[in-house]
Amino acid sequence: MKNETAEDTVKELRAALAKAGITLPSLGIDPVSLAREAPCPLIELGRCSVETAQPLAAALR
Repeated sequence: MKNETAEDTVKELRAALAKAGITLPSLGIDPVSLAREAPCPLIELGRCSVETAQPLAAALR
């Protein structure tokens, strides 16, 4: 169930970022966080270029 919630959250975040014209290429679920005995999914935002970080910062202001 946590995995489905994490997947839905990634989809929602990706859609919200797209509305702002922002793409985080590495956005997804961290597979290592699912390998635990009791999985606790973490959302990996990943790295991005300065050109991507600037509009992201502006959207958060």
